[in-house]
Amino acid sequence: MKKQKGGIYKRFLKRPMDFILSLIAIIILSPVFILITILVRIKLGSPVLFKQKRPGMNEKIFTMYKFRTMTDEKDRNGELLPDDVRLTKFGKLLRSTSLDELPELFNILKGDMSIVGPRPLLMQYLSLYNEHQKRRHEVRPGLSGLAQVNGRNAISWEDRFNYDVEYVDNVSFIGDWKIIFITIKKAIVREGINSETAATMEPFNGNEREEQVYEK
Repeated sequence: MKKQKGGIYKRFLKRPMDFILSLIAIIILSPVFILITILVRIKLGSPVLFKQKRPGMNEKIFTMYKFRTMTDEKDRNGELLPDDVRLTKFGKLLRSTSLDELPELFNILKGDMSIVGPRPLLMQYLSLYNEHQKRRHEVRPGLSGLAQVNGRNAISWEDRFNYDVEYVDNVSFIGDWKIIFITIKKAIVREGINSETAATMEPFNGNEREEQVYEK
């Protein structure tokens, strides 16, 4: 296994920085939280927050919070309609500006997540990862990460996992701040929000061959 960088920062400084920055952000952005809460309640109904179990560091399960962006519309059989049908114009706006992810600041404050790290993915993907891909869980999942500033939902799963593992092996103070600044820039220009073939991103269906291990 590749020796990881940023030992002192990763072990002793990253978590305090996450706590302080997330607390400051929550205080400064509190008017935005209130406004979005009201708008989501009016346009999409209740509940305002979308809550979902996600695997965190060492695959420990936590509840991730986001602002709701979809309706609960169902077909005649009681099944939820496809994402692209339930994702409203207002919901698309929240996603394209990343405002739907603001409640994750509370996950960071609690210690479930970090400001920078691999994005927390769905529970059902856990059994599909190969050994290389599992390494993304060696650090706390992040509000943004190396994959997000290199294409976000517009890149392939292969590239996304490679970027995640590259981040794990190269955690650093300077690297984290570079990702933070690039993330802010990309959020402003709304770059890489969706894939070319899906409303958000295609589901991960596993690897065709277990021996597939990608190095970057």
